[in-house]
Amino acid sequence: MKKLVVLIVAAGSALAGALGQAHAEPLKTMDDVGEALQACWSPPTGISGASVTLSFSFKRDGSLIGPPKTTAVNVQGSEQDRKTFVDAATKAVGSCVPLELASSLANGIAGTVYTMEFTSANR
Repeated sequence: MKKLVVLIVAAGSALAGALGQAHAEPLKTMDDVGEALQACWSPPTGISGASVTLSFSFKRDGSLIGPPKTTAVNVQGSEQDRKTFVDAATKAVGSCVPLELASSLANGIAGTVYTMEFTSANR
């Protein structure tokens, strides 16, 4: 099975918050998906300059095929800070799904691996 890795660059939290869950219609593009997922993201307090990249795949119904996998972590501080940050990003993705996908996107999304970076402020 052909797998395509698409990096969805983390958008500014203000833009994402304004656009994410406010979609009145199904998501039509991967940019829409990225904005919706970013709207669910709230970095843990007290951890700045951090990032985590997660990989995940969707089913046609907008749910996840399995849990997101951590592919890169940049968190300065303790192991607990690292775990807290990764867990928050994973929870953000889980709390957003299933996404309502337009049929044109749903037909091509199933099984494709996507990656997305979640960052904290002051990065």
